[in-house]
Order: sequence, then structure tokens, then C-alpha cells
Amino acid sequence: MTLIDNIPRALHRGADDLPFVDLGDGSLLQLLHVDIEQGLWVIRTKFQPGYRVQTHKHTGTVYAFTLSGRWKYEEYPDVNTAGSYLFEPAGSIHTLTVPADNTEVTDVFFAINGANLNLDADGNVELVIDAGLIRDTYFALCEAQGLPRPDVILRDPNG
Repeated sequence: MTLIDNIPRALHRGADDLPFVDLGDGSLLQLLHVDIEQGLWVIRTKFQPGYRVQTHKHTGTVYAFTLSGRWKYEEYPDVNTAGSYLFEPAGSIHTLTVPADNTEVTDVFFAINGANLNLDADGNVELVIDAGLIRDTYFALCEAQGLPRPDVILRDPNG
């Protein structure tokens, strides 16, 4: 037995190991990692020009890295472009928009801690999106789209 046999192993997923699923709203989702106990969900999303995400509040921190295209929050002037990094503190509220004049798909990696609270125009919570819901939705969409169950990096103390 070597020293490396006694330590946790790094887990790898290649770019094509996990499928993108169509969410039916003009976006594609690839779920990379879910840790139910920590409330962490790591996703890669592809948005078409003109796409808009409902206004939402984050209960935890979010880290975002843009691979291609551009996007912004309606509430702020900053525009995220390829190579941009964005940190969102817990409690932030915003509305993600992709400019309609984008000439390419906007591809973004998000590491999300906690939940997204989707808000209506009056600030009332309409939907809570957390690690468990993302996991269940992703697996159900894979099945519905005829894809085998993907080998997402998953940590769930209940199974």
C-alpha cells in the first residue's frame, strides 16, 4: 500500500462525460457536482441570446465564470464576457439577462451554495431551487430526453 492509497481521490469528469439537458425555456443545463449536505450545486449553463432568468435571491454565495458570450444583471451596469469572474454574496438579488444581440451562446459555469429563491414582482418567493431539486430535475430531464443516468459527482448522506 502506498501513501496515495490512504487519501481521498480527486474526481474528474470530462467535458463530454455529462450531458446538457434542454430545460425547455431556451437554456441548457449540465450538472457537474451536487453536495446535498453542504447545499452545493455546480452547473454549467448555456443561454441563447435574449434569455432572461427570473429575479431571484441567493441564500448562499455564488461563484460564476463566463466561458463565452455575454450576460449581466438588470440591476447592475457590469457586463460579464468570456473570461469574466463574478462573486455573488449571500443575500444578493438580481435578474440575469443575456443581450438579444449576442452573436453566440452564452456559456457560464456557476458554483452555488444554498438556494435560489425565485421572486415575483412583489418580492414574494414563488419557487425554491436548491441542490436536491437541481439533482432531481436534472436526472428526470436526462431520462425524459432518452439519456442514460449521468455520473454526476454526488454527495448525499441519505443515499
